[in-house]
Amino acid sequence: MTSLPEPTVPRLRPGVRLTSDPVRGELALLPERVVVLNDTAAAVLTHCDGTATVGRIVEHLAQDYEGVHTEDVCELLLRLAERRVVDLDV
Repeated sequence: MTSLPEPTVPRLRPGVRLTSDPVRGELALLPERVVVLNDTAAAVLTHCDGTATVGRIVEHLAQDYEGVHTEDVCELLLRLAERRVVDLDV
């Protein structure tokens, strides 16, 4: 089980921008590279505004999707942090 301490507040790293490409889909543009996002990662990142906690992000996602689990969101955020897409402020 993966978790993050509350209140962890994810935000896009400086210089990271989200965009959509008709061929490659949802993208995170980093200064040195591009990360192609799946639908889940794109949905999570739209809520990473630097003010919403992980718990609040899960609440937002649960309004639009069934079966949203905090552990899954935390695991995804940790992977995105490893890829330097987000910072996880505690």
